[in-house]
Amino acid sequence: MASVTVRGWTVCTVSLINFAFVFISGADFVRFISFRAIYHNITGDTTLCQDSIPWSVALQDSSVLRSLVVDFGLLILFTTQHSLLAWSPVKQVLQSVFGVLNRTAYCFTTALALQVLMRYWQPVTGAPCLWSVRHAPWSVWFPLLCFTLHFLCWTIICSILMIFDYPELLGIKQVYYECLGLGDPVCHKPPRAQRLLSHLRHPVCLELGVVLWLLPCLSLDRLLLAGTLSTYLALAHSLDKQDLAYLCAEYNSKMQHLNEPQQGSSDATDQDTSNHKEK
Repeated sequence: MASVTVRGWTVCTVSLINFAFVFISGADFVRFISFRAIYHNITGDTTLCQDSIPWSVALQDSSVLRSLVVDFGLLILFTTQHSLLAWSPVKQVLQSVFGVLNRTAYCFTTALALQVLMRYWQPVTGAPCLWSVRHAPWSVWFPLLCFTLHFLCWTIICSILMIFDYPELLGIKQVYYECLGLGDPVCHKPPRAQRLLSHLRHPVCLELGVVLWLLPCLSLDRLLLAGTLSTYLALAHSLDKQDLAYLCAEYNSKMQHLNEPQQGSSDATDQDTSNHKEK
């Protein structure tokens, strides 16, 4: 009994440490992919690019090519980790090794890969920008507009993750269910929901696309980052008509459920009014 208790506390501790690490990595990722790029342009004067250098010269510069090769290698590292550990044969092996901490290990390695990518990312400063908003008044207003839209997109992303069972995505719910002897939480979901999750594990494509591309200044390394992640997101999902029908049905059910208390209260008010008139 004591060994079971110690094992349960150990699993819970590992899960909480992983949650803290993933949360910190997520905050760093928001700063890296969104706000860092906007802060460089908030005054309309950017040092990210050298517009005076021709493209023919920039693409032959060894420092530019070296930075692009390093950045592309970091992106390959992240996408390989994210795809390989989600592959069914690898998942089965990891399940036999980590057990209930399988999802925790996946999230931890994902956060670790993100930290490596952000730590060793090489900005390309020796090439022109693909676009750069520098003329007044848009040199001030457009960065502020980007900041507002980025903040809105990250708010929507966090809200969607909460709706899509954030504790289960991080592996916390698996540990909780294991301690209570309830099994895998995914097995408790309806078959159509399980099918949807297998096709749409990252429900933030549109918002992340806006964050990746909507910037006052698009440098060459940012083009590589945005293009690679956008392509990866597009290829990682395989939604079909059945998934769309399930989402529409769930949305209609939620809206009907939210309207029921209001309808019930209005019916009760009407009944009280009619009783008052009868009296």
